[in-house]
Amino acid sequence: WQCGGRNSGRSVWQKNSGQMAAQDTGSLYLMGRHPLSMLESIYVTLLVSTVLGFLTGLGIGGGSLLIVWLTVVCQVDPAAARGINLLFFLPAALAAIMIRHKTSHFPIRPLLPAIVAGCISAAVFSFISVGLDTALLKKGFGVLLLLVGIRELFYRPRKAR
Repeated sequence: WQCGGRNSGRSVWQKNSGQMAAQDTGSLYLMGRHPLSMLESIYVTLLVSTVLGFLTGLGIGGGSLLIVWLTVVCQVDPAAARGINLLFFLPAALAAIMIRHKTSHFPIRPLLPAIVAGCISAAVFSFISVGLDTALLKKGFGVLLLLVGIRELFYRPRKAR
């Protein structure tokens, strides 16, 4: 089994027919296989998914890395990668919330308004984004990532009074 990649027309996961991908990178073949095809194996993908789930549970950006993995290595369509990322994130986030609530008495009641507002906003803007131009969404997301990166570079915690 391998992740759908260079052979367009394959779904995300299909049984490998044993045929090698067409040689497109010259002498980058290692033991008869293309290096990227080795990254697309089910075992490597499970390992990467496990690591990304761990990072997601810690809250340090496993979902963003998952999108990069899916689009660059597995060559999944970016729109499908975003949908897969949402499906990946929901159980990881639920597990993280349950564990934090159980171990550190995480107060859920004060957060309920934010949770409800976030879910409603996500649903509304998902429907709105379907009608928007993809290039505009990509640029907006790029600006958002740039602003978050700049904030992280220059952020200093406030001193306690």
